[in-house]
Amino acid sequence: MALMAFLGLTGCASGGMPKAAASPESLGATQPDAPASPAGGASASLSATMTNADARQALIDAHDAMKGRQWSQLAQLVPAASRDPLLGAYAQYWLLRHQLSDPNEPVPTAAVKHFVDSTDNTWLVQDIKADWIVAAARSADYGTVNRIGPVNVDRTSVECSRLLAQHMTGGRVSATDALAAFKPIRSCWALFDQLVPNKVLGWNDIDPLMRAALEDGKTGNASRLASYLFDASEMRDYRALMKHARKWLDKQHRPQSRERIELVTLALSRLGRGDRDKNAEYIEQHWARAIPKQDLEWVWGQFGLVAALRVDDDAAKWYRRSGKAPMTDYNHAWQVRTELRQAKISWPRVRDAILKMTARQQAEPVWTYWYGRALEAEGNRAEADKYFSSIENDYGFYGQLANEALGRQLTIPPEPKPVTTTEEAAARANMGLERAVALFQLGWRHQAVPEWNYALRGMTDRQLLAAAKLADDEHIFDRVINTSLRTQHTVDFKQRFIAPFEGQVAAKAKLINLDVAWVYGLIRQESRFITDARSHVGASGLMQLMPGTAKWVAKKIGMADFSPSTVNDFDTNTILGTNYLNMVLQDLNGSQLLATAGYNAGPRRPMLWRSKLPGPVEGAIFAETIPFTETRLYVKNVMSNATYYAMMFSGKPFSLKKRLGVVSPEPDRQVALP
Repeated sequence: MALMAFLGLTGCASGGMPKAAASPESLGATQPDAPASPAGGASASLSATMTNADARQALIDAHDAMKGRQWSQLAQLVPAASRDPLLGAYAQYWLLRHQLSDPNEPVPTAAVKHFVDSTDNTWLVQDIKADWIVAAARSADYGTVNRIGPVNVDRTSVECSRLLAQHMTGGRVSATDALAAFKPIRSCWALFDQLVPNKVLGWNDIDPLMRAALEDGKTGNASRLASYLFDASEMRDYRALMKHARKWLDKQHRPQSRERIELVTLALSRLGRGDRDKNAEYIEQHWARAIPKQDLEWVWGQFGLVAALRVDDDAAKWYRRSGKAPMTDYNHAWQVRTELRQAKISWPRVRDAILKMTARQQAEPVWTYWYGRALEAEGNRAEADKYFSSIENDYGFYGQLANEALGRQLTIPPEPKPVTTTEEAAARANMGLERAVALFQLGWRHQAVPEWNYALRGMTDRQLLAAAKLADDEHIFDRVINTSLRTQHTVDFKQRFIAPFEGQVAAKAKLINLDVAWVYGLIRQESRFITDARSHVGASGLMQLMPGTAKWVAKKIGMADFSPSTVNDFDTNTILGTNYLNMVLQDLNGSQLLATAGYNAGPRRPMLWRSKLPGPVEGAIFAETIPFTETRLYVKNVMSNATYYAMMFSGKPFSLKKRLGVVSPEPDRQVALP
């Protein structure tokens, strides 16, 4: 454990540095040749000769070692890197995180205690304590977990580890707490492995989770949850029905036990992935009276979900057979979307489908708006206006549409008082923000963002505006937006809808007659104006271009000097991005709504979705019924952004509903765009 040998060399500094040195012995070092740090020894000599620039370079080298997983090299760099006066604690933090994450190594308790007790950087201390909790629980050191106590880190693994330790040391853990914490990760599985056999969690807790996992296509998670419900023999049946449901069903008899009923129900639900009409006839003939009505209704709900996600026109038929069967929030939402997509909308069915949702889901702006629309369509205008008014101050997609439904022009909120020099100075003096800015300047966004966000905890609206102003001054544009979005009562649209680069984006858009507000709305959603942003799928730059798309567009427009290494260059990225966006727009009949969907999901997909429409639909319905969750949210955000940018740029009111337009069915066809 090389860290133990080197922590004894760390000296004293401020702003995230360890407060005091400790001997290797006090940290539990086991190496016989670990260097000591007596007064006047190696530590004093190193401190006397190192400059801040040397320490910063050592920190940079430590970061490179961490990224390259060169842990021995990182350990050797810890003493020098720790002398960086602002970011010195990070080198030790990286090494400790590695050690805490390694299940094959003992938890470095003494080293972690030293770090926690001697480090000024509150965020790093909290994050290391969170890792310590997870590692200690993994090692069955539940007493240590309890002694560490709560941490100000919102991480599922921590909460599940804490609940596990509480349970294993005789404390009471409720099913409600466990279910609220659960996500399919290691620490939560460990918690469930204890709570299920100890009867804290039962059938009624686990079965809905298993069904939800199947809805999401998470068959591995569903299988693990199923193992809590079924014995070994039943699990063999479970695996068989998942492989070939009809083949398995043909060998079954009328189920008698709860477990056999559930297995049959699951098998019947899998038939929705085939010929639904034919399989429904089979179900009616052989199984409709063999399982409880509520389970049969749930099966029809699964038929509806499969059809809805495939944008098939029979989805509503199956949902209407699902009665009042409880479904997941995800499935309830799709029942509403299916009703909205009908050629002639049955607004009472829209209303009733929303009423099947939980109260929490009903209160979301999306369903508040559509419930208001249902009431309006039924002639209950006064009640509808109450629903619209309840979200009129929501600055998102449905808040905008609600204001239009109320007959109001969209307006920009009044500008707040400018940030004062005193408020700005206080933001610059905030050590967490200062560290975050330094990390951003180094290009270490992965470390900078949580440091920045942690520093915002507990800030007032005015302090948040000042922090956003600091981010603007430092050209950290994503933090301008995200920080300003946290304000509760004071709203600054010049921060929330910042338009950086002094007209350079507009110039590129105007060259090809592209709507500048739309381009800004798209960039705000794609990259938050981070020029070197990179997505998990490899898209990069302001306009998040995939490498293949960038190369194709460059060739198409004759960009002779293009190379993949220049894709993040501002001019290259915006020229290629705006040209590609314009190509998609022209290929989709000038519809910004469809082109936005095509830019995110590929231009082929909105053509397919449009071809399956039973008739013309308003743009808001098309947007809401996009079957890809990421694309659906993306489209709504971009179109909402674009409307606000149009108002910001012109000083005039604009209509989101008009921008969305109407989408009419057209035959599907191939496209020549990537």
